[in-house]
This record gives sequence, structure tokens and C-alpha cells, in this order.
Amino acid sequence: MSNRLEGKVLVAQGGGPTPVINQSIVGVALEARKFSQVTCIYGAMHGVSGIINENFVDLTRETTHNLEQVAGTPSSGLLSTRDKPNEEYCARMFEVMKAHDIRYFFYVGGNDSSDTVRIVNEQAKAADYELRAIHIPKTIDNDLMENDHCPGFGSAARFVAQAFMGVNLDNRALQGVYIGCIMGRHAGFLTAASALAQKYYNDGPHLVYVPERHFKTEQLLADVDRVYSKYGMCTIAVSEGISDPDGTPMIVKLLGKEERDSHGNVQLSGTGALGDLLADTIRDGLKIKRVRSDTFGYLQRSFMGIQSDRDAREAREVGEKAVQYAMWDNVDGSVAIKRPVLDYSVDYELVDIKMVAGKTRHMPDNFINAEGNGVTQDFMNYCRPLIGSNMPEPHRLRAPAVAKILNR
Repeated sequence: MSNRLEGKVLVAQGGGPTPVINQSIVGVALEARKFSQVTCIYGAMHGVSGIINENFVDLTRETTHNLEQVAGTPSSGLLSTRDKPNEEYCARMFEVMKAHDIRYFFYVGGNDSSDTVRIVNEQAKAADYELRAIHIPKTIDNDLMENDHCPGFGSAARFVAQAFMGVNLDNRALQGVYIGCIMGRHAGFLTAASALAQKYYNDGPHLVYVPERHFKTEQLLADVDRVYSKYGMCTIAVSEGISDPDGTPMIVKLLGKEERDSHGNVQLSGTGALGDLLADTIRDGLKIKRVRSDTFGYLQRSFMGIQSDRDAREAREVGEKAVQYAMWDNVDGSVAIKRPVLDYSVDYELVDIKMVAGKTRHMPDNFINAEGNGVTQDFMNYCRPLIGSNMPEPHRLRAPAVAKILNR
């Protein structure tokens, strides 16, 4: 290529880690090594924060073997950040990139990270500086526009499904009500994945509540009463982002106050408060004594050994495709995963970054049942391939009952 752009590659990761995030980073590093116009491959430690502070590591000098070992390790090998850059922040990043002759910038992240790529790309064009900036998708929330699904979701969904398989067994042994609160501010994909745990007729989750439907306390109590009366137990999966019909997050409504994170968003997770408050609501409203709750926090995005093989392959490929688009096609944008057919194949497209940046994808209506307390077969068909092969399967004893002698 006579007009090829020569210089350094910079790769970084932002936001919450995933079980397969390192596959994408390694995909960039190994694929970029194949192109002679690349002089070095840098990794920014702690994402955009590492860029403005020039905290780089030279991945060109990392061994292929160790890169492959890191690829199979969850969380971010380059570490991450919750910084949400504005125009001034991105301008500082751009100055560092120019000083280091960065010509290819790959940012692995979600909604906010894609917006960062958009801003940096626009600043480079305004300064007439040749830079190819590409967003590489990742998020366990599965909420990026233009994507059928997102790298990281399949493995986290696998964890959630396996966790609820175990919960089913536990709740059957010592019957009661169990509530699992799962990450998902605006999208309920991950919570819905709990339904993949169902095998036997009375397995949970018996109720699934997602942010795409309004949450009403009276409906919860009626639903739990119905299920508990039928089975003597009830297992519930609920998204942290559920809100009442007025749009007030339930954590705020039940707690009576709100706390906000560094981005100004209502603090939904990290304390276990939502699960405890819902448990109190059920305990007080239905007089059921055994009510327990758990909050699914970091484990679902960092647990060792839960990588979905399909998720890992696709996370690697989105990194590789990002490099190919930048090097061969000399373009910017966001890599998107498309699914031409339901069972099962994927393709990768480069879409306009503005189609992804700062936007949120929600569960479609056909994935949620009419009552708003469960998922449909359409969702099960969509999600099952993403969690990968060799899923564990629970089993029950099936020995016949022995006839009673004294207590007939």
C-alpha cells in the first residue's frame, strides 16, 4: 500500500471488565504485529487516564505465549478506569497521542467509551492529523446499539445461568424465597439469562423482572404468593435498574433516598440494599419467614473458568477485525457483531461511531412475556448459543418412594 499510514498503535480498555476483555486486547496486539507500517504497539494502563498520564506498556515486546495466557484470564490486563472524558479531556489525550506518534487508536469499551472514540476522532480531523480511531465493543450488559450481542455478555450470562442452577438446588432443599439482584441499569439481558437455568418443571427463576417493564410492588407480592402457594418456594431474578411506573428507581423508592456515582447516575449496586429491601417487602407483605437475597456484583464479570468458548472467539475476532479495518480499509468507526441467522453464525461490520456512541439498546418486546415477570422462548433461542458449549447440567434423584408403615 503506497499510501499506508505509518506509526504506533495504542490500545486501551474502559469501564467495567468482562471475562473475555483480554481476548480483544490480545487480538489487537497480535493482529497489528502482522502489518509492517506499525512501528510499536502500546497499551494504556487504566484506560484514558493512562493516556493523559502517558502510562504505557510496550506490547510489541510481550511474548506471544504470555499474551495468549492473558487472553484466557478475566478482567482487564491493562486495568481500567471510570473516567468519562469530555472535550477538554479528549484534547489532552490527543496531544499525548501526537507526541508519541500514535496513528491507530483502539478503545475497547461500552457506550461511554464509544463516545470517547468519537470525540478523539473529530479532534484529529479538525487538526488535520492522520489518526484511525476504532471502537471495539464490550459489555456484560449487552446494551450496545447496532450489535446483535456484545463480547463479554455470553460469559457473564453463563455465570448467571450456572449460579441460578445452584440456587434452584439450594432453594429446593430448604424451601423459601430467594432473590438474585443482577447488574443492568437500563437493559435486562443479563438478568434474563437466569432463565437458562430452568430444567425441571418447578425450577426457577420463577419470576424475572427487567428494567424494560415498570415494576410494581403489588404485582411482586401477587406473583410471589401465586408461585409460593404452588411450589412452596419461589426464586426471583431482578435487574438492579428496575423502576416504578413514574421512572423512579426502586432502590430510591424503597430506600427513601438516593446516592449518586461519579458519573451522576443513581447508585444501584454495590451495597445489596435492593435485594434486602425487596426481601423485607415480601417477608412483611406475605409473612413468609425464609426470604434470602444476593447481589451479583463483580463475580459475574471476573469469575475464573466461566469463559464461553463462543464469547472468547468473538471477543478475539472483534479486536482482529478492528485492526484490519484500520490497516486495510483506512477507516474509523465501531466494530459491530451481526447475526445473519438465528442458529448460529456471526459477521462483523464497521458502523458509524455515531450510531453507537452514548446510546443504549434495550431488550425487544418479544423477549419479555406479557405479564412482565418472565422471558419468552424467543429470548431463550437468542441467548442459549451465546453461553457456549459444555454447560453443566443439574440432576435430581429419581428413586421411588418407600411406603410408610406408621404414618399412613
